Amino acid sequence: MTLLAEPSTQPTRPAHPPGAVDSSVPAWWFRSPDQHLQTLARTTRPDYQDWLTHVRGAAGCVRPIRLAGASLTVEADTGRVLASVDTAGMPDGVIYKPCGNRRATVCPTCSKRYQRDAYQLVRAGLVGGKGVPEHVASHPAVFPTLTAPSFGLVHTRHVKRHTCQSRRRCDCRAEPCHARRDLTVCAHGARLACYARHEDGDRQLGTALCPDCYDYPAQAVWNMQAGELWRRTTIAVNRHLHRLTRARGIPDVLDYHVSGGKVRVRRLPPFRLSFGKASEMQRRGVVHFHAIVRIDGRDPTDPTRILPPPAGLDADDLKAAIDHAARTVAFTTDPHPTRPDGWLIGWGDQVLTKVITVSGHGQITDAQVAAYVAKYATKSTEATGHTSARLTDETVNLYADGDGSHTERLVEACWQLGATRDWRRLRRWAHMLGFGGHFLTKSRRYSITFTILRQQRLIYRRTQTTGPETQAETTAQDTTLVVNFLQFVGAGWHTTADAMLANTSAALAREHEQTPAPAAA
Repeated sequence: MTLLAEPSTQPTRPAHPPGAVDSSVPAWWFRSPDQHLQTLARTTRPDYQDWLTHVRGAAGCVRPIRLAGASLTVEADTGRVLASVDTAGMPDGVIYKPCGNRRATVCPTCSKRYQRDAYQLVRAGLVGGKGVPEHVASHPAVFPTLTAPSFGLVHTRHVKRHTCQSRRRCDCRAEPCHARRDLTVCAHGARLACYARHEDGDRQLGTALCPDCYDYPAQAVWNMQAGELWRRTTIAVNRHLHRLTRARGIPDVLDYHVSGGKVRVRRLPPFRLSFGKASEMQRRGVVHFHAIVRIDGRDPTDPTRILPPPAGLDADDLKAAIDHAARTVAFTTDPHPTRPDGWLIGWGDQVLTKVITVSGHGQITDAQVAAYVAKYATKSTEATGHTSARLTDETVNLYADGDGSHTERLVEACWQLGATRDWRRLRRWAHMLGFGGHFLTKSRRYSITFTILRQQRLIYRRTQTTGPETQAETTAQDTTLVVNFLQFVGAGWHTTADAMLANTSAALAREHEQTPAPAAA
Protein backbone atom coordinates (compact mmCIF):
# COMPACT_ATOMS: atom_id res chain seq x y z
CA MET A 1 0.00 0.00 0.00
CA THR A 2 1.15 3.50 -0.79
CA LEU A 3 1.52 6.00 2.04
CA LEU A 4 -0.83 8.90 1.61
CA ALA A 5 0.56 12.32 0.82
CA GLU A 6 -1.42 13.60 3.76
CA PRO A 7 -0.71 12.25 7.26
CA SER A 8 -2.70 9.48 8.83
CA THR A 9 -5.78 10.52 10.75
CA GLN A 10 -5.16 7.75 13.28
CA PRO A 11 -5.33 9.47 16.70
CA THR A 12 -2.14 9.45 18.72
CA ARG A 13 -1.96 8.67 22.38
CA PRO A 14 -2.77 11.82 24.35
CA ALA A 15 -0.69 10.72 27.36
CA HIS A 16 2.55 11.08 25.42
CA PRO A 17 2.96 13.83 22.84
CA PRO A 18 4.68 12.83 19.57
CA GLY A 19 8.43 12.90 19.83
CA ALA A 20 8.44 12.40 23.59
CA VAL A 21 11.58 10.57 24.73
CA ASP A 22 11.96 8.38 27.78
CA SER A 23 14.31 10.29 30.10
CA SER A 24 15.91 7.04 31.25
CA VAL A 25 17.35 6.45 27.76
CA PRO A 26 20.53 8.41 26.93
CA ALA A 27 20.03 10.73 23.98
CA TRP A 28 23.20 9.53 22.28
CA TRP A 29 21.83 5.99 21.89
CA PHE A 30 19.72 7.16 18.99
CA ARG A 31 22.82 8.49 17.21
CA SER A 32 25.01 5.54 18.09
CA PRO A 33 26.32 3.31 15.26
CA ASP A 34 25.42 0.29 17.41
CA GLN A 35 22.13 -1.11 16.06
CA HIS A 36 21.21 -2.60 19.44
CA LEU A 37 21.38 0.82 21.12
CA GLN A 38 19.42 2.37 18.23
CA THR A 39 16.72 -0.27 18.68
CA LEU A 40 16.50 0.35 22.42
CA ALA A 41 16.34 4.10 21.86
CA ARG A 42 13.39 3.70 19.45
CA THR A 43 11.41 0.96 21.23
CA THR A 44 11.60 2.63 24.64
CA ARG A 45 10.08 5.87 23.38
CA PRO A 46 6.51 6.39 24.62
CA ASP A 47 5.35 7.07 21.06
CA TYR A 48 6.82 3.86 19.61
CA GLN A 49 3.44 2.29 18.75
CA ASP A 50 2.30 5.55 17.18
CA TRP A 51 5.52 5.62 15.15
CA LEU A 52 4.86 2.10 13.82
CA THR A 53 1.39 3.16 12.73
CA HIS A 54 2.76 6.35 11.22
CA VAL A 55 5.40 4.63 9.05
CA ARG A 56 3.25 1.65 8.08
CA GLY A 57 2.70 2.90 4.55
CA ALA A 58 6.45 3.20 3.89
CA ALA A 59 7.50 0.11 5.83
CA GLY A 60 9.55 -2.16 3.61
CA CYS A 61 10.87 0.68 1.46
CA VAL A 62 14.67 0.80 1.31
CA ARG A 63 14.93 4.58 1.03
CA PRO A 64 11.65 6.34 1.91
CA ILE A 65 11.15 10.03 1.22
CA ARG A 66 10.76 12.31 4.25
CA LEU A 67 8.39 15.27 3.83
CA ALA A 68 7.67 18.08 6.25
CA GLY A 69 5.04 20.81 6.19
CA ALA A 70 1.27 21.10 6.46
CA SER A 71 -1.76 19.50 4.82
CA LEU A 72 -5.10 21.26 4.39
CA THR A 73 -8.51 19.78 3.64
CA VAL A 74 -10.42 22.38 1.62
CA GLU A 75 -14.05 22.47 0.54
CA ALA A 76 -13.98 22.43 -3.26
CA ASP A 77 -16.95 24.76 -3.83
CA THR A 78 -16.21 27.48 -1.29
CA GLY A 79 -12.49 27.14 -0.61
CA ARG A 80 -13.17 26.91 3.11
CA VAL A 81 -10.49 25.11 5.10
CA LEU A 82 -12.12 22.17 6.88
CA ALA A 83 -9.06 20.71 8.59
CA SER A 84 -5.36 21.37 8.94
CA VAL A 85 -2.61 18.97 9.99
CA ASP A 86 1.03 19.85 10.58
CA THR A 87 3.81 17.29 10.44
CA ALA A 88 5.43 18.90 13.48
CA GLY A 89 2.91 17.04 15.63
CA MET A 90 3.75 13.64 14.15
CA PRO A 91 6.40 11.11 15.22
CA ASP A 92 9.80 12.31 13.96
CA GLY A 93 8.06 15.46 12.66
CA VAL A 94 7.87 14.14 9.07
CA ILE A 95 5.76 12.05 6.72
CA TYR A 96 7.40 8.90 5.36
CA LYS A 97 6.52 8.20 1.74
CA PRO A 98 7.74 5.17 -0.28
CA CYS A 99 10.37 5.99 -2.88
CA GLY A 100 8.25 4.36 -5.62
CA ASN A 101 11.29 3.13 -7.56
CA ARG A 102 10.33 0.45 -10.08
CA ARG A 103 13.77 -1.22 -10.22
CA ALA A 104 13.96 -4.42 -8.21
CA THR A 105 17.68 -3.90 -7.55
CA VAL A 106 17.02 -0.50 -5.98
CA CYS A 107 13.94 -1.15 -3.82
CA PRO A 108 12.39 -4.65 -3.86
CA THR A 109 9.23 -3.58 -1.99
CA CYS A 110 8.33 -0.63 -4.22
CA SER A 111 9.22 -2.55 -7.38
CA LYS A 112 6.94 -5.39 -6.28
CA ARG A 113 4.09 -2.91 -5.87
CA TYR A 114 4.87 -1.47 -9.30
CA GLN A 115 4.94 -4.97 -10.79
CA ARG A 116 1.52 -5.81 -9.34
CA ASP A 117 0.10 -2.55 -10.69
CA ALA A 118 1.62 -3.34 -14.09
CA TYR A 119 -0.01 -6.77 -14.05
CA GLN A 120 -3.44 -5.27 -13.32
CA LEU A 121 -2.93 -2.58 -15.95
CA VAL A 122 -1.92 -5.05 -18.66
CA ARG A 123 -4.56 -7.64 -17.86
CA ALA A 124 -7.36 -5.07 -17.72
CA GLY A 125 -6.56 -4.25 -21.34
CA LEU A 126 -7.08 -7.90 -22.26
CA VAL A 127 -10.10 -9.01 -20.23
CA GLY A 128 -11.67 -5.72 -19.12
CA GLY A 129 -12.51 -4.47 -15.66
CA LYS A 130 -11.35 -1.44 -13.65
CA GLY A 131 -13.17 0.87 -16.04
CA VAL A 132 -12.27 -1.02 -19.24
CA PRO A 133 -15.30 -2.60 -21.00
CA GLU A 134 -15.38 -6.38 -20.71
CA HIS A 135 -15.98 -6.89 -24.43
CA VAL A 136 -12.26 -6.22 -25.05
CA ALA A 137 -11.78 -9.89 -24.17
CA SER A 138 -13.25 -10.76 -27.58
CA HIS A 139 -11.07 -8.28 -29.51
CA PRO A 140 -8.28 -9.74 -31.66
CA ALA A 141 -4.97 -9.39 -29.81
CA VAL A 142 -1.44 -10.63 -30.42
CA PHE A 143 1.81 -10.73 -28.48
CA PRO A 144 4.78 -9.84 -30.71
CA THR A 145 8.41 -9.99 -29.61
CA LEU A 146 10.69 -7.71 -31.65
CA THR A 147 14.44 -8.03 -31.28
CA ALA A 148 17.50 -6.10 -32.42
CA PRO A 149 19.78 -7.26 -35.24
CA SER A 150 23.17 -8.84 -34.66
CA PHE A 151 26.13 -6.56 -33.98
CA GLY A 152 28.63 -9.41 -33.67
CA LEU A 153 28.95 -12.94 -32.31
CA VAL A 154 28.23 -13.32 -28.59
CA HIS A 155 28.22 -16.25 -26.21
CA THR A 156 24.73 -17.72 -26.03
CA ARG A 157 22.82 -20.49 -24.28
CA HIS A 158 20.35 -22.42 -26.41
CA VAL A 159 18.26 -25.36 -25.20
CA LYS A 160 16.51 -27.29 -27.95
CA ARG A 161 14.18 -29.18 -25.66
CA HIS A 162 13.31 -28.17 -22.13
CA THR A 163 12.67 -30.97 -19.64
CA CYS A 164 12.63 -28.75 -16.55
CA GLN A 165 9.41 -27.97 -14.72
CA SER A 166 10.31 -24.33 -14.08
CA ARG A 167 12.14 -22.13 -16.57
CA ARG A 168 13.22 -19.87 -13.69
CA ARG A 169 15.44 -22.67 -12.38
CA CYS A 170 16.26 -24.28 -15.71
CA ASP A 171 19.04 -26.87 -15.45
CA CYS A 172 18.55 -28.44 -18.88
CA ARG A 173 21.55 -29.39 -20.98
CA ALA A 174 22.31 -26.59 -23.41
CA GLU A 175 23.71 -26.91 -26.90
CA PRO A 176 27.33 -25.90 -27.64
CA CYS A 177 27.62 -22.14 -27.86
CA HIS A 178 29.20 -21.72 -31.31
CA ALA A 179 30.35 -25.12 -32.53
CA ARG A 180 32.27 -24.99 -35.82
CA ARG A 181 34.01 -27.68 -37.81
CA ASP A 182 36.47 -25.22 -39.31
CA LEU A 183 38.86 -23.16 -37.23
CA THR A 184 37.50 -19.74 -38.20
CA VAL A 185 39.71 -16.90 -37.02
CA CYS A 186 38.81 -13.23 -37.32
CA ALA A 187 41.07 -10.44 -38.53
CA HIS A 188 42.14 -9.78 -34.94
CA GLY A 189 43.30 -13.33 -34.41
CA ALA A 190 40.38 -14.37 -32.19
CA ARG A 191 38.88 -17.81 -32.71
CA LEU A 192 35.18 -17.47 -33.64
CA ALA A 193 34.12 -20.73 -32.03
CA CYS A 194 32.97 -21.81 -28.58
CA TYR A 195 32.14 -25.40 -27.68
CA ALA A 196 31.10 -24.68 -24.10
CA ARG A 197 27.61 -25.54 -22.89
CA HIS A 198 27.04 -22.43 -20.83
CA GLU A 199 25.08 -22.59 -17.59
CA ASP A 200 22.31 -20.07 -17.05
CA GLY A 201 24.42 -17.96 -14.68
CA ASP A 202 27.61 -18.00 -16.74
CA ARG A 203 29.16 -14.53 -16.86
CA GLN A 204 30.31 -15.11 -20.44
CA LEU A 205 26.74 -15.09 -21.73
CA GLY A 206 26.08 -12.01 -23.83
CA THR A 207 29.73 -11.05 -24.21
CA ALA A 208 31.41 -10.87 -27.59
CA LEU A 209 33.58 -13.67 -28.94
CA CYS A 210 35.84 -10.98 -30.34
CA PRO A 211 35.33 -7.55 -28.71
CA ASP A 212 37.38 -5.85 -31.43
CA CYS A 213 35.03 -7.14 -34.15
CA TYR A 214 31.87 -6.25 -32.25
CA ASP A 215 30.10 -3.08 -33.44
CA TYR A 216 29.55 -1.31 -30.11
CA PRO A 217 28.76 2.13 -31.63
CA ALA A 218 26.02 0.64 -33.82
CA GLN A 219 24.45 -1.11 -30.83
CA ALA A 220 24.50 2.07 -28.73
CA VAL A 221 22.82 4.01 -31.54
CA TRP A 222 20.24 1.25 -32.04
CA ASN A 223 19.32 1.43 -28.36
CA MET A 224 18.88 5.18 -28.66
CA GLN A 225 16.70 4.89 -31.80
CA ALA A 226 14.64 1.88 -30.66
CA GLY A 227 11.68 4.06 -29.66
CA GLU A 228 11.60 5.75 -33.07
CA LEU A 229 11.77 2.36 -34.77
CA TRP A 230 8.77 1.20 -32.74
CA ARG A 231 6.82 4.35 -33.68
CA ARG A 232 7.46 3.80 -37.37
CA THR A 233 6.47 0.15 -36.99
CA THR A 234 3.09 1.01 -35.49
CA ILE A 235 2.46 3.44 -38.36
CA ALA A 236 3.32 0.71 -40.86
CA VAL A 237 0.98 -1.77 -39.16
CA ASN A 238 -1.88 0.75 -39.26
CA ARG A 239 -1.32 1.43 -42.94
CA HIS A 240 -1.12 -2.27 -43.79
CA LEU A 241 -4.40 -3.00 -42.02
CA HIS A 242 -6.05 0.06 -43.58
CA ARG A 243 -5.15 -1.17 -47.07
CA LEU A 244 -6.55 -4.56 -46.08
CA THR A 245 -9.90 -3.14 -44.91
CA ARG A 246 -10.27 -1.15 -48.12
CA ALA A 247 -9.48 -4.23 -50.21
CA ARG A 248 -12.16 -6.18 -48.33
CA GLY A 249 -14.75 -3.46 -48.74
CA ILE A 250 -14.92 -2.43 -45.08
CA PRO A 251 -16.04 1.22 -45.15
CA ASP A 252 -13.94 3.95 -43.55
CA VAL A 253 -15.20 6.09 -40.69
CA LEU A 254 -16.10 9.67 -41.62
CA ASP A 255 -15.02 12.39 -39.21
CA TYR A 256 -16.73 15.77 -39.69
CA HIS A 257 -14.95 18.78 -38.22
CA VAL A 258 -14.96 22.53 -38.72
CA SER A 259 -11.74 24.15 -39.96
CA GLY A 260 -11.43 27.70 -41.29
CA GLY A 261 -15.18 28.21 -41.16
CA LYS A 262 -15.81 25.19 -43.40
CA VAL A 263 -17.00 21.70 -42.61
CA ARG A 264 -14.35 19.24 -43.63
CA VAL A 265 -14.54 15.47 -43.81
CA ARG A 266 -11.72 13.12 -42.91
CA ARG A 267 -11.72 9.44 -43.83
CA LEU A 268 -10.34 7.44 -40.93
CA PRO A 269 -9.63 3.70 -40.67
CA PRO A 270 -12.57 1.75 -39.19
CA PHE A 271 -10.26 0.36 -36.52
CA ARG A 272 -7.78 1.61 -33.94
CA LEU A 273 -4.75 -0.18 -32.53
CA SER A 274 -4.21 -0.16 -28.78
CA PHE A 275 -1.02 -1.52 -27.30
CA GLY A 276 1.03 -2.03 -24.18
CA LYS A 277 4.77 -2.56 -24.46
CA ALA A 278 7.55 -3.73 -22.15
CA SER A 279 11.26 -3.33 -22.90
CA GLU A 280 13.69 -6.05 -21.88
CA MET A 281 17.44 -5.58 -21.75
CA GLN A 282 19.20 -8.63 -23.16
CA ARG A 283 22.45 -9.91 -21.75
CA ARG A 284 24.35 -8.49 -24.70
CA GLY A 285 23.17 -5.00 -23.66
CA VAL A 286 20.51 -4.30 -26.27
CA VAL A 287 16.77 -3.92 -25.73
CA HIS A 288 13.98 -5.86 -27.34
CA PHE A 289 10.26 -5.30 -27.04
CA HIS A 290 7.40 -7.48 -25.81
CA ALA A 291 4.16 -5.87 -26.91
CA ILE A 292 0.43 -6.48 -26.67
CA VAL A 293 -1.45 -5.17 -29.70
CA ARG A 294 -5.26 -5.13 -29.73
CA ILE A 295 -7.72 -4.12 -32.47
CA ASP A 296 -10.60 -1.83 -31.42
CA GLY A 297 -13.35 -0.11 -33.32
CA ARG A 298 -13.38 3.64 -33.88
CA ASP A 299 -16.02 6.18 -32.88
CA PRO A 300 -15.30 9.59 -34.48
CA THR A 301 -17.75 11.38 -32.18
CA ASP A 302 -16.20 10.02 -28.98
CA PRO A 303 -12.48 9.24 -29.23
CA THR A 304 -12.40 7.89 -25.67
CA ARG A 305 -14.94 5.16 -26.35
CA ILE A 306 -13.73 1.60 -26.88
CA LEU A 307 -15.82 -0.22 -29.51
CA PRO A 308 -15.70 -3.78 -30.85
CA PRO A 309 -13.52 -4.11 -33.97
CA PRO A 310 -15.15 -4.12 -37.42
CA ALA A 311 -16.17 -7.46 -38.84
CA GLY A 312 -13.61 -8.79 -41.28
CA LEU A 313 -10.45 -8.26 -39.20
CA ASP A 314 -9.04 -11.00 -37.00
CA ALA A 315 -5.90 -11.80 -35.05
CA ASP A 316 -4.28 -13.52 -38.03
CA ASP A 317 -4.56 -10.30 -40.04
CA LEU A 318 -2.95 -8.37 -37.20
CA LYS A 319 -0.17 -10.96 -36.90
CA ALA A 320 0.54 -10.78 -40.63
CA ALA A 321 0.63 -6.96 -40.53
CA ILE A 322 3.13 -6.94 -37.63
CA ASP A 323 5.37 -9.54 -39.25
CA HIS A 324 5.33 -7.58 -42.53
CA ALA A 325 6.20 -4.32 -40.76
CA ALA A 326 9.03 -5.98 -38.82
CA ARG A 327 10.58 -7.18 -42.08
CA THR A 328 10.23 -3.94 -44.02
CA VAL A 329 10.46 -0.99 -41.62
CA ALA A 330 13.93 0.56 -41.43
CA PHE A 331 15.46 4.01 -41.56
CA THR A 332 18.86 5.67 -41.60
CA THR A 333 19.93 7.97 -38.79
CA ASP A 334 21.33 11.45 -39.20
CA PRO A 335 25.03 11.60 -40.07
CA HIS A 336 27.63 11.52 -37.32
CA PRO A 337 31.23 12.75 -37.62
CA THR A 338 32.41 9.16 -37.20
CA ARG A 339 29.71 7.80 -39.53
CA PRO A 340 28.82 10.32 -42.29
CA ASP A 341 26.33 7.91 -43.88
CA GLY A 342 24.52 7.28 -40.59
CA TRP A 343 23.44 3.92 -39.18
CA LEU A 344 20.70 1.71 -40.62
CA ILE A 345 18.12 1.01 -37.92
CA GLY A 346 15.85 -2.01 -38.35
CA TRP A 347 14.57 -5.10 -36.55
CA GLY A 348 16.46 -8.37 -36.30
CA ASP A 349 15.47 -11.68 -37.83
CA GLN A 350 14.10 -13.12 -34.58
CA VAL A 351 10.50 -11.87 -34.64
CA LEU A 352 7.86 -14.00 -32.93
CA THR A 353 4.17 -13.08 -32.85
CA LYS A 354 1.68 -15.16 -30.85
CA VAL A 355 -2.11 -14.89 -30.77
CA ILE A 356 -3.51 -14.09 -27.31
CA THR A 357 -6.60 -15.90 -26.11
CA VAL A 358 -8.73 -15.55 -23.00
CA SER A 359 -10.23 -19.03 -23.27
CA GLY A 360 -6.87 -20.72 -22.66
CA HIS A 361 -6.83 -22.68 -25.92
CA GLY A 362 -4.61 -20.39 -28.00
CA GLN A 363 -0.89 -19.89 -28.28
CA ILE A 364 -0.66 -17.82 -25.11
CA THR A 365 -3.19 -16.74 -22.47
CA ASP A 366 -3.97 -13.31 -21.07
CA ALA A 367 -2.64 -14.22 -17.63
CA GLN A 368 0.65 -15.43 -19.08
CA VAL A 369 1.07 -12.24 -21.11
CA ALA A 370 0.25 -9.96 -18.18
CA ALA A 371 2.68 -11.77 -15.88
CA TYR A 372 5.40 -11.78 -18.55
CA VAL A 373 5.12 -8.06 -19.28
CA ALA A 374 4.86 -7.11 -15.59
CA LYS A 375 8.00 -9.12 -14.81
CA TYR A 376 10.14 -7.09 -17.18
CA ALA A 377 8.60 -3.77 -16.09
CA THR A 378 10.77 -3.82 -12.95
CA LYS A 379 14.03 -4.82 -14.63
CA SER A 380 16.69 -2.69 -16.23
CA THR A 381 20.35 -3.31 -17.06
CA GLU A 382 20.87 -5.91 -14.31
CA ALA A 383 20.98 -8.73 -16.87
CA THR A 384 24.17 -7.24 -18.35
CA GLY A 385 25.87 -6.95 -14.96
CA HIS A 386 25.94 -3.14 -15.19
CA THR A 387 24.10 -1.01 -12.65
CA SER A 388 24.87 2.63 -12.09
CA ALA A 389 23.24 6.00 -11.65
CA ARG A 390 23.41 8.69 -14.34
CA LEU A 391 27.03 9.20 -15.34
CA THR A 392 28.98 12.44 -15.28
CA ASP A 393 32.46 13.51 -16.32
CA GLU A 394 33.67 12.61 -12.84
CA THR A 395 32.11 9.10 -12.69
CA VAL A 396 32.16 7.86 -16.27
CA ASN A 397 35.70 6.50 -15.97
CA LEU A 398 34.46 4.07 -13.33
CA TYR A 399 32.21 2.33 -15.86
CA ALA A 400 33.66 3.11 -19.32
CA ASP A 401 36.72 1.53 -20.88
CA GLY A 402 37.37 1.11 -24.58
CA ASP A 403 39.50 -1.97 -23.86
CA GLY A 404 37.46 -3.31 -20.94
CA SER A 405 34.51 -5.63 -20.54
CA HIS A 406 31.48 -5.84 -22.83
CA THR A 407 29.39 -3.28 -20.91
CA GLU A 408 32.37 -0.98 -20.33
CA ARG A 409 32.92 -0.80 -24.09
CA LEU A 410 29.22 -0.02 -24.60
CA VAL A 411 29.33 2.83 -22.08
CA GLU A 412 32.50 4.10 -23.73
CA ALA A 413 30.79 4.04 -27.14
CA CYS A 414 27.84 6.02 -25.76
CA TRP A 415 30.13 8.57 -24.17
CA GLN A 416 32.33 9.07 -27.22
CA LEU A 417 29.44 9.31 -29.71
CA GLY A 418 27.58 11.65 -27.35
CA ALA A 419 30.38 14.21 -27.46
CA THR A 420 28.77 15.62 -30.65
CA ARG A 421 26.12 18.25 -29.93
CA ASP A 422 23.23 16.57 -31.77
CA TRP A 423 23.99 13.23 -30.14
CA ARG A 424 24.22 14.30 -26.50
CA ARG A 425 21.33 12.05 -25.64
CA LEU A 426 23.74 9.13 -25.74
CA ARG A 427 25.73 10.65 -22.87
CA ARG A 428 22.59 11.35 -20.90
CA TRP A 429 21.59 7.69 -21.14
CA ALA A 430 25.04 6.12 -21.10
CA HIS A 431 24.18 4.41 -17.79
CA MET A 432 21.33 2.68 -19.67
CA LEU A 433 23.67 1.69 -22.52
CA GLY A 434 22.02 4.27 -24.79
CA PHE A 435 18.36 3.32 -24.23
CA GLY A 436 16.41 6.29 -22.93
CA GLY A 437 12.84 5.02 -23.20
CA HIS A 438 10.43 3.80 -20.55
CA PHE A 439 10.42 0.11 -19.74
CA LEU A 440 6.61 -0.04 -19.73
CA THR A 441 4.48 2.10 -22.05
CA LYS A 442 0.97 1.91 -23.43
CA SER A 443 -1.31 3.73 -25.81
CA ARG A 444 -3.79 6.13 -24.27
CA ARG A 445 -6.87 3.92 -24.62
CA TYR A 446 -5.38 0.49 -24.11
CA SER A 447 -6.19 0.35 -20.40
CA ILE A 448 -6.29 2.31 -17.17
CA THR A 449 -3.31 4.25 -15.82
CA PHE A 450 -1.01 3.85 -12.86
CA THR A 451 -2.49 7.06 -11.46
CA ILE A 452 -5.96 5.51 -11.29
CA LEU A 453 -4.59 2.45 -9.50
CA ARG A 454 -2.77 4.66 -7.00
CA GLN A 455 -5.93 6.68 -6.37
CA GLN A 456 -7.92 3.51 -5.75
CA ARG A 457 -5.27 2.36 -3.30
CA LEU A 458 -5.32 5.77 -1.62
CA ILE A 459 -9.09 5.59 -1.15
CA TYR A 460 -8.76 2.09 0.29
CA ARG A 461 -6.05 3.28 2.66
CA ARG A 462 -8.17 6.20 3.84
CA THR A 463 -11.12 3.90 4.47
CA GLN A 464 -8.93 1.43 6.31
CA THR A 465 -7.34 4.16 8.44
CA THR A 466 -10.44 6.16 9.33
CA GLY A 467 -12.68 3.16 9.95
CA PRO A 468 -16.31 2.48 9.02
CA GLU A 469 -17.66 5.27 11.20
CA THR A 470 -16.30 7.85 8.75
CA GLN A 471 -17.40 6.00 5.62
CA ALA A 472 -19.73 8.86 4.74
CA GLU A 473 -16.80 11.26 4.71
CA THR A 474 -14.83 8.93 2.45
CA THR A 475 -17.78 8.68 0.06
CA ALA A 476 -17.99 12.49 -0.12
CA GLN A 477 -14.33 12.92 -1.08
CA ASP A 478 -15.28 14.46 -4.40
CA THR A 479 -16.50 17.58 -2.59
CA THR A 480 -13.19 18.22 -0.84
CA LEU A 481 -9.61 18.79 -1.89
CA VAL A 482 -6.44 17.91 -0.04
CA VAL A 483 -3.82 20.63 -0.51
CA ASN A 484 -0.31 19.74 0.62
CA PHE A 485 2.35 22.26 1.54
CA LEU A 486 5.11 19.69 1.92
CA GLN A 487 8.78 19.94 1.16
CA PHE A 488 11.54 17.37 0.84
CA VAL A 489 13.72 17.18 3.93
CA GLY A 490 15.59 13.93 3.37
CA ALA A 491 15.58 10.36 2.11
CA GLY A 492 16.06 7.10 3.95
CA TRP A 493 15.43 5.98 7.49
CA HIS A 494 17.04 7.87 10.34
CA THR A 495 18.84 4.77 11.61
CA THR A 496 19.42 1.16 10.60
CA ALA A 497 17.27 0.10 13.55
CA ASP A 498 14.33 2.16 12.24
CA ALA A 499 14.55 0.34 8.91
CA MET A 500 14.70 -3.03 10.65
CA LEU A 501 11.77 -2.31 12.95
CA ALA A 502 9.59 -0.90 10.17
CA ASN A 503 10.33 -3.81 7.84
CA THR A 504 9.74 -6.39 10.57
CA SER A 505 6.41 -4.80 11.48
CA ALA A 506 5.33 -4.80 7.83
CA ALA A 507 6.36 -8.46 7.40
CA LEU A 508 4.41 -9.50 10.51
CA ALA A 509 1.35 -7.58 9.30
CA ARG A 510 1.48 -9.32 5.90
CA GLU A 511 1.90 -12.70 7.57
CA HIS A 512 -1.08 -12.01 9.82
CA GLU A 513 -3.26 -11.03 6.84
CA GLN A 514 -2.28 -14.16 4.89
CA THR A 515 -2.88 -16.53 7.81
CA PRO A 516 -6.31 -18.17 7.41
CA ALA A 517 -8.80 -17.74 10.20
CA PRO A 518 -9.33 -20.83 12.40
CA ALA A 519 -12.33 -22.94 11.47
CA ALA A 520 -15.37 -22.62 13.68
CA ALA A 521 -15.95 -25.52 16.04
